[in-house]
Amino acid sequence: MTDRDYMKRALSLAGKGTGAVNPNPLVGAVIVKEGRIIGEGWHKEYGGPHAERDALASCSASAQGADLYVTLEPCCHYGKTPPCTEAILESGIRRVVVGAADPNPLVAGKGIRFLREKGILVEEGVLEDECKELNRVFFHYMKSGMPYVVLKYAMTMDGKIAAVSGKSKWITGELAREHVQKDRNRYVSIMTGAGTVLADDPLLTCRYPGGRNPVRIICDTSLKTPLESKIIKTAETVPTIIATGCQDETLLKPYRKAGCQIYAVPVREGHIDLKKLMGMLGKAGIDSVLLEGGSTLNWSALKSGIVNRVQAYIAPKIFGGKGAATPVGGIGAEFPEQAFLLGKPAVTWFGEDILLESEVLPCLQES
Repeated sequence: MTDRDYMKRALSLAGKGTGAVNPNPLVGAVIVKEGRIIGEGWHKEYGGPHAERDALASCSASAQGADLYVTLEPCCHYGKTPPCTEAILESGIRRVVVGAADPNPLVAGKGIRFLREKGILVEEGVLEDECKELNRVFFHYMKSGMPYVVLKYAMTMDGKIAAVSGKSKWITGELAREHVQKDRNRYVSIMTGAGTVLADDPLLTCRYPGGRNPVRIICDTSLKTPLESKIIKTAETVPTIIATGCQDETLLKPYRKAGCQIYAVPVREGHIDLKKLMGMLGKAGIDSVLLEGGSTLNWSALKSGIVNRVQAYIAPKIFGGKGAATPVGGIGAEFPEQAFLLGKPAVTWFGEDILLESEVLPCLQES
């Protein structure tokens, strides 16, 4: 097996931590000695041992003189756990192969430099693109301090997210909906608007086996979310944030009593300032947001420049109807050259439905 083969194995191990390690990165590690894997590990949960220590603990033989393959640069600072660089040094590992450098300012090349200074051979950049893609949320959060925002919607082939009656269950099939549940486990929070709560009364929990519920964020400028809605009734058991411009404590008190956190957000052009909200969420340790809003919130999110990725699930159906809702509303672009441009989409099939995923080109994210 080659370095790339062992790094592929480390990547597959890293993915097992999905939904359990945020805001830490997904990391996998493989220890090889004399052409044989003697240890494997991954970062299993936030606050738990890092992948390198997990792999060392699993070794079936001494790691003295072995090679370590790790998807992200080993840490060299004390956090929830001791530095992995010290464990590597103590183990007697002779060579470390790193997928990608860690953008965390506490690491950022220091881990690799420490190992080299101690006489350990370090090689970088093996499957670097794949390692960075695995942790695109972590890289964005470390560099910006803001959550990575994924705008997700399901639509028909004629671009409708609901029929003229307003009904939308279900546009896509079961396989596509299962993938959405996986993403609710992958991303730390899920955000929608008060209009969606009023129209659909969703629960916004994760139904993926073994998954965890995302933090629910309701953008509610004037506090219209019904106290009898499913989200408010379950706020004591599922973390729920109401982001609002309302400052009347008499109106806010019942939501607090129900278990909701209240984020007082400045209002801009009649709606809460989404950029300010993202800053507040980032400071609270929320590194990612799955935006499942209606057309008005989707437009506001794009216009404010907070969206990093767009997920469009497309079903082979046609609803028709001039008044039927489309994914992005608002005032829209006046001229074609004012469009929000997206990168080349990745295409995935889920039964008869397809998923198109594109990064939003940052040069056009203007507030």
